[in-house]
Amino acid sequence: MKAIVYTRYGPPDVLKLTEVEKPTPNDDEVLIRTYAATVTAGDCEVRAFKFPMWIWLPLRIMFGLTKPRIPILGQELAGEIEAVGSDVTNFKRGEQIFATCNDFGAYAEYKCLPSDGPIATKPANMSYEEAASIPTGAYNSLHFLRKANIQKGQEVIINGAGGGIGVLAIQLAKYFGAEVTGVDSAEKLDTLRAIGADHVIDYKQVDFTETGETYDVIFDIFGKSPYARSIKSLKPNGRYLLGNPRLSSILRGLWTSKTSDKKVIWAFAGARAEDLDFVRSLIEAGTIRAVIDRSYPLEQMADAHAYVETGRKKGSVAITIDHED
Repeated sequence: MKAIVYTRYGPPDVLKLTEVEKPTPNDDEVLIRTYAATVTAGDCEVRAFKFPMWIWLPLRIMFGLTKPRIPILGQELAGEIEAVGSDVTNFKRGEQIFATCNDFGAYAEYKCLPSDGPIATKPANMSYEEAASIPTGAYNSLHFLRKANIQKGQEVIINGAGGGIGVLAIQLAKYFGAEVTGVDSAEKLDTLRAIGADHVIDYKQVDFTETGETYDVIFDIFGKSPYARSIKSLKPNGRYLLGNPRLSSILRGLWTSKTSDKKVIWAFAGARAEDLDFVRSLIEAGTIRAVIDRSYPLEQMADAHAYVETGRKKGSVAITIDHED
């Protein structure tokens, strides 16, 4: 089968189209014929290995000290189940699905995944490309917004709202009844309005922590808002959600949560099938939609990674995977 493989860390051009062996599912696995994947910021971080120093060494040991231990990247996909293991009862051959790959591997024509993992039936009203763009944003947004215990009418601001997680977070926060402000660059603001943001802010023109406005929930997806001013921008009993926290923010957050009525939440999300099922129901009801900025064929993966690294993508960048047969 065809796959995008990288054998060293580095820029996008380390990604090469290669023929590799087609996988065979274990007894508890399904074999997925992949039709679409995405390029996330996380994929680019792992490929280039750009991480904060405090987690650099543990992650390097996990992913491979001298070269990548997992040669095929890609965290989310959509496709059709081609085969099932002998112990699988919850999926059958021919089912259309979308899924998260906890061990990467979506940049290939086929992928085996545990049948009890984060896999769900594809939304009937979505293309494969649209469905592939949902999982990472869905489980991360749900994780943090549920931790925040959002109540109807509360004010939520999402910093970094124009990416794959942000566009899902806006729509889910609206579903939970919040008044939502989206913060990102000027070229993304129309997209944020189109998916339901009540207010938008161009971060290059306005620092939301200096306006005097306060919020019940601040969801900082990339962990870039100034800590002290963000805490001051919270209402009493407010929650500060850190999607990609710095070590200093974690330590300060522990103190803030202990000594005040404000809570700092940074615990990482885990992908779950029930979250995908929940979001699928919202998609099929018309409550949530996908945002696809661009689509690239598998063969142009390096170009897709280069574009994502510009920081200009709105929503997701999809990868289409054609099969010769």
